[in-house]
Amino acid sequence: MDINTIVLVLTLLSGVALFLYGMSIMGDGLKQMAGNKLELILYKLTNTPVKGLILGAAVTAVIQSSSATTVMVVGFVNSGMMKVSQAIGIIMGANIGTSITGWILCLSYIDGQQGIAQLLSTATISAVVAILGIIFRTFLKKDIYRQLGNIMLGFAILMVGMQTMSGAVAPLKDSPAFIDMLTSFTNPVLGIVFGILLTAVLQSASAAVGVLQALSVTGAIVFQSAFPMIMGIGIGASCPVLLSAVGTNKYGKRTAFVYLINDVFAMLLGSILFYSVNAFVHFDFLNMTMSPFSVAYLNTIYRAVAMLILLPFVKGIEKIVTFIIPGKDEDDDDDEDFERLEERFLAYPAIAINQCQRSIVFMARSCLKNLARSYTLYGDYTEKLYNKVKSREKKVDKYEDKIGGYLIQLTGKEMTEIQSKEVSEYLHCIGDFERTGDHAYHIANIAKDMFEKKIRFSSIAEHELSVLESATMDIMDLTIDSFEAQDLENAKRVEPLKDLISILCDELKMRHVQRLRDGVCSLDQGIYYSDLLNNLERIADHCSNVAICLLETARSDYDTHAYLSRYRREKTGEYAQYFNEYDQKYEI
Repeated sequence: MDINTIVLVLTLLSGVALFLYGMSIMGDGLKQMAGNKLELILYKLTNTPVKGLILGAAVTAVIQSSSATTVMVVGFVNSGMMKVSQAIGIIMGANIGTSITGWILCLSYIDGQQGIAQLLSTATISAVVAILGIIFRTFLKKDIYRQLGNIMLGFAILMVGMQTMSGAVAPLKDSPAFIDMLTSFTNPVLGIVFGILLTAVLQSASAAVGVLQALSVTGAIVFQSAFPMIMGIGIGASCPVLLSAVGTNKYGKRTAFVYLINDVFAMLLGSILFYSVNAFVHFDFLNMTMSPFSVAYLNTIYRAVAMLILLPFVKGIEKIVTFIIPGKDEDDDDDEDFERLEERFLAYPAIAINQCQRSIVFMARSCLKNLARSYTLYGDYTEKLYNKVKSREKKVDKYEDKIGGYLIQLTGKEMTEIQSKEVSEYLHCIGDFERTGDHAYHIANIAKDMFEKKIRFSSIAEHELSVLESATMDIMDLTIDSFEAQDLENAKRVEPLKDLISILCDELKMRHVQRLRDGVCSLDQGIYYSDLLNNLERIADHCSNVAICLLETARSDYDTHAYLSRYRREKTGEYAQYFNEYDQKYEI
């Protein structure tokens, strides 16, 4: 290999590197500007294959990567947010959306002539965009302008990369060896294999198409060699998607295989239909010399036609991937819900935060369910029910660890101010929700001890406890609903109920002391009764902490102590209204 060849290869590789880096920066900037809303739309509005196809194409056109869209969808399916059948339409749309990059790359082949026309040349456009990008990135402080600057810089780097690639391969148009090599790709099998290998190495269909466009400027690429290479590029793009499925459940693996199956079928359809018709018609455009524009056009038409043909066969594709990745499709136990917190969602904070909230709500409702079961143990103790409470409490502890660790990881990601506040709120709330579960378990242990020692409360004490237990269930339910809906009006109702529960606990303790003096209740009963009241009061305190956190997050200038002092001091107004309402409801 002579020195000129080494320089050519290094120049080509540097152009590819600049292209990939520019595309990455531009895609990240576009995602940040979108505020991750596109990803949220993606999994919320995909109830039909047609909607999935349209949304998949739109999101991929924005983030400039079908692999990234599909990897994201693999995460959705793996976490249970989406079904495989929904994902198929999105992946088909991603196949179409990724062809947009080819059209963007065509801008790098605009050449101005002399005079004012030079202002339209690629070099001039790239320079202007780069200058604007660095100004936006360096001197403007708002996030949206900085992100716009990143997009501009990414676009400029991408254009320079394409020019570098084109410049590197330009001398090859006079090389007989190079022309012979490209001519060999008129053999469909060799062309498809080359496209697969090229894309597998670059890990990007857009980059592979960009290389093909750069090669086309030599004039050595004709239609009959470009077509099989483009079919191969589609299959090669499945490599990063298949790698992303490692470690996922059977649904995630099936979704990853959908990408491969789609492009294999597209290749088979394209090959069979095109070459069968050509055998009889003999197309006269097979030896047409391709340009960057015609490569982009062919890539878009091929992908769009193939995916539209496959769209009616979504159920058939689902059956095929189910056959490849077998497994019974039973409903998973809702207790084993840890997969909701997918590592790959950390790149999309809006989705990750939404998943965290759903997981926290699930954990909180598990605590509420445990509290209800613990109450049941007093009147009807069974070892089976006690073990259910114990088992669920262990899972709640695991949930707190999992959610807390996930939120800590999320704090290291780039987020909007609102998203950062939400993460902070959730970090504060998970501990309080988990502690309500601890107290519910303590109550179950009290019931267990009393059952084993054959101790029961008096009928009067049981009636008092039933009222307090109802109030505690109410405050937990109210708090969880407020957190789930981020409902500040409901959150304001928590504090008056918490204060009433505290007053009731003090009152009931005094009444029980009096019963001890009168000999109605024993000392052993009194110890368990007091312990039970303390646990119920602490549950109300933790609910109050969550509600206050919601109110603090909603207003950055919120002064908790001033708010509580003023709120409780009012003889009229919301606090008084809610307190009187609960006082009447839970009158003992």
